[in-house]
Amino acid sequence: MTSLMLEEALSCADVVSRQLKAIDPILQGLTQRLRQSEPAVVLTVARGSSDHAANYFAYLSMQLLGVPVASLPMSLVTLHRAPLRAAGQVAVAFSQSGQSPDLIDTLRTLRERGALSLSLVNAPDSPLEAASELTLPLSAGPEISVAATKSFIATLSAAARLVAYWSDDSNLLAAGERLPDDLRLAAKLDWSPAIATLRDSQRLLVIGRGTGFAIAQEAALKFKETCAIQAEAFSSAEVRHGPMALVDEHYPMLIFAPRGPEQAGLLALAADMRQRGAKVLLAAPDDIVERDLDLVCAAHPLLDPILAIQSFYVMAANLAQARGMNPDTPKHLSKVTRTH
Repeated sequence: MTSLMLEEALSCADVVSRQLKAIDPILQGLTQRLRQSEPAVVLTVARGSSDHAANYFAYLSMQLLGVPVASLPMSLVTLHRAPLRAAGQVAVAFSQSGQSPDLIDTLRTLRERGALSLSLVNAPDSPLEAASELTLPLSAGPEISVAATKSFIATLSAAARLVAYWSDDSNLLAAGERLPDDLRLAAKLDWSPAIATLRDSQRLLVIGRGTGFAIAQEAALKFKETCAIQAEAFSSAEVRHGPMALVDEHYPMLIFAPRGPEQAGLLALAADMRQRGAKVLLAAPDDIVERDLDLVCAAHPLLDPILAIQSFYVMAANLAQARGMNPDTPKHLSKVTRTH
């Protein structure tokens, strides 16, 4: 038995291949505008999975461009009408549908106050696109399943491509060209040990750090909405500040440990949690012998999280069905969420 969520997750390689052809001609002129603006800060506005993608964009931007990036609470604009000083800065909105009123109102207001506004949106001709000065289409095509998969990976890919062009990083640009092939490999990995471990779980911690924290956030959301597991995401640096009090014998933990300077700390946390009796699922590349789940390495370490969430999505769709649920129709949820 298959699901739309699984079918859409398995289409990600083709989505990114199509996206590269669509957005590369746009990005050259778009990033020239961004470089000319020389912002002191970049503001992001997004919700749900799109906000997790914005988190990934923020890490890349701060690491490669040195520009501070802040996630803006939209209620400051929509409810409090705060007098935000945005002149000369850059505001970036992320959305699949581009229809949520608070997202549209916030980006429009920031634009009116002098920010250079940019939307990364999947649905063409959306109200969000109309509200922004610049638009980068995600080119994922219509997404039917309530649970976002291909639109999320398309957002990560577009964000990485945007920052690669903006920072003129030739290595990251070249690695992006190989991303579709890498996604096909990641989709084929066997994550069935996670299904066996989590089939009867009711709670879970998902751990990441750096660019990997964004996918920990996304994985926790998918556990909740498609599998009805109370999953919470934490940075490996933060989990020791209180959340570890939750961890007792057999407590399940999914730890994403891709390459990078954060990996050593993630591996140390996994070892520590195993000593405490937790049921650790460590996702890591094949040079980490203690791994439970494999991760594919991209041509650039900063793209590794995109491949990790690809492998996770396939597992999550199958886990939902193993728990007797339909991942395409999560309880109480709809595809387009409109908040004010």
